[in-house]
Amino acid sequence: MNEKQNKRLMHFIRRIHGLMENDDLQKQRNVQNQLGTILTTNKNYQFTPVTVNTMNAEWTDYLQKETEPDCTESHSMIFYCHGGGYMTGSSLYARELTTKLARHTKLRVFCFDYRLAPEFPYPAAVEDALAAWDYIRSCGYDAKDIFIAGDSAGGNLALVLTLLLREQNKALPKGLILFSPWTDMTSSGHSYHAKELVDPVLTNAYIQKAVSCYLGGMPANSPYVSPLFADFYGFPPVYIQAGTNEILLDDSRSLYRQLLTHNIYAKLDLFEGMWHVFQMSPIAKAEEAVQKAALFIK
Repeated sequence: MNEKQNKRLMHFIRRIHGLMENDDLQKQRNVQNQLGTILTTNKNYQFTPVTVNTMNAEWTDYLQKETEPDCTESHSMIFYCHGGGYMTGSSLYARELTTKLARHTKLRVFCFDYRLAPEFPYPAAVEDALAAWDYIRSCGYDAKDIFIAGDSAGGNLALVLTLLLREQNKALPKGLILFSPWTDMTSSGHSYHAKELVDPVLTNAYIQKAVSCYLGGMPANSPYVSPLFADFYGFPPVYIQAGTNEILLDDSRSLYRQLLTHNIYAKLDLFEGMWHVFQMSPIAKAEEAVQKAALFIK
């Protein structure tokens, strides 16, 4: 894709995202869910709804074609935390990524609908993530066979969940896969200002709204909401992807440096000209990125 094509595509992404930006959060959530339901009739996937306590969740399975090589790892799975600034998003909307992950890894993917802000600020989402984790463990999965993945706020949640599992002396996942993770609610990175004009998805105004809705009195520099400031000792390997045209670029770069400082195996892939969670887009670069995530898992 040349620079002119990339600019046209980012303009299109900005317009589409603008249609979903609405002061009425419930309308925005409904639009996202409607987009996610488009994949419901795709015969390449099987979606199995489950309930964890009172929380909706679903399994995504890729129905492998007879012509494809059988490389299924039946004992492993992906535990997916959806994004949406902790204000929107769902397992339905996350299908644009969970289906790609299921297809490229041939693993089962589990995604859950944690409670959203501002109705349910911190720590509601974290409590729900812990409940979902306990549910998966009760299904017979060993922690060493679970990969925690997430995009944007879901990447934040994946890191915080792992932090809490470590603090509770529970077994940790085999690895983390983070797509454009939101790691710093203090917005200290240079990219928050340097990339705002080129990021077609996020604005600083949206980020500040998400912060004010979610924190619930928690300090913005607490590692439980800004995992960039956590002590990562003992963490499993972490794979990070980000686009060079996104506001949260420095959230990924700084996280990568922090992980290395704590002697944690980490890999950061930056995708030139790409935007926030571009992996959800129906483009070749998104397929390439998810394939790299699959290689990390394998």
